[in-house]
Amino acid sequence: MAYDISRRFLLAGATGLGVAGATACASGASAIAETTEAAFPPEKVAVENPYLLGPPEGVALLSRNENPYGPAPSALKMIEYAASKGAFYASQDAVLLLKTMIAEKNGVAPEQVALTTGSGEALSAIAMIYGPNGPIVAPRLFWDTTALYAANLGMATIDRVPLKADMTTDLEGIEAKVTTETGLVQLCNPNNPTGLVADAATLKAAVKRMASKTMVLVDEAYMELADDPEGNTCIGLIKDHPNVIVSRTFSKIYGMAGIRMGYTISSPEVAQKIQATAMSWSPCTSYAAAIGSYNDEAFLAYSKAKVKEAREMITATLDTLGLEYLPSQTNFVFFKSGKAANDVQKAFAEQKISVRGQYMDYVDWTRVSTGKIEDVERFCKALPAIVGA
Repeated sequence: MAYDISRRFLLAGATGLGVAGATACASGASAIAETTEAAFPPEKVAVENPYLLGPPEGVALLSRNENPYGPAPSALKMIEYAASKGAFYASQDAVLLLKTMIAEKNGVAPEQVALTTGSGEALSAIAMIYGPNGPIVAPRLFWDTTALYAANLGMATIDRVPLKADMTTDLEGIEAKVTTETGLVQLCNPNNPTGLVADAATLKAAVKRMASKTMVLVDEAYMELADDPEGNTCIGLIKDHPNVIVSRTFSKIYGMAGIRMGYTISSPEVAQKIQATAMSWSPCTSYAAAIGSYNDEAFLAYSKAKVKEAREMITATLDTLGLEYLPSQTNFVFFKSGKAANDVQKAFAEQKISVRGQYMDYVDWTRVSTGKIEDVERFCKALPAIVGA
């Protein structure tokens, strides 16, 4: 069996960034992304002691959409082996093996798969490839960090389309802006930070029409957590629509956010462009963990169940308090507290509970991740006093 060398991604510079602030270290592009027009808010709460991975002692880390129940035992076993071989670069056998596993599971060819250090690297590469061709058309709220990576390098502009009144992605509005001069359409399904899944038939029809004019990227980082991943994914469109790219990650359901492995599925020609533009290569530990756990159905079912359990705890609490929230199919919930999100974030931080702050001008909307059950319990107990319920 083959392995690979996992690039470190150890929250470099996390010291002093804070309980919530460490979120910005989840990607090398995150610090760049916190600019005007960025959807994702910075986190600035200070902590007393530095830490390497995970939350500081006593902190309920519910701001970063991590899955603390991973990596799977099958991944850890392979990581231990790979670490003993850490003097060596990952073999091409390992790369091909993982590509083949992903291809077989998704009904594509290995040459249609590009592997990168987390899906963030692939998304940044895609923005740099297609951004110079014209604007990136996207929803106003989406995981914009990687598009902003290209924008901040002067390689792209982002044309944001407002969400609908119900906070769903305005596919009609996005499609109306797409021409042959558009560089890229970027969608996130399920969306982040809303947690909403687009209607499958409507989304797929829109993607097909837009792909006749330009490249369409569908970021499916949270798709394995959705109620019907097979029915909602756009991977099936790629066969007849070479202008469609789907990205996935091992950071969410697999619980490997700190290990860093992601991939895209596209036409072979596009996959080659993405792979060639990637700025680094993933470590042996990343490949090993991904190979070990990719088809670990028992762990995936367990992981999804823990996320659902925590999510239902959150929504039950919100129901009891009469607070509005969006019906998430991810490992986070976007809810309306009636108070300024940054004030809510600060109040939770004082109790060593980390949630996200304000997104753009969505002043009283807060995003909370599912995290460990005991941490979610702390959130649920603290919420009534914080929102004044």
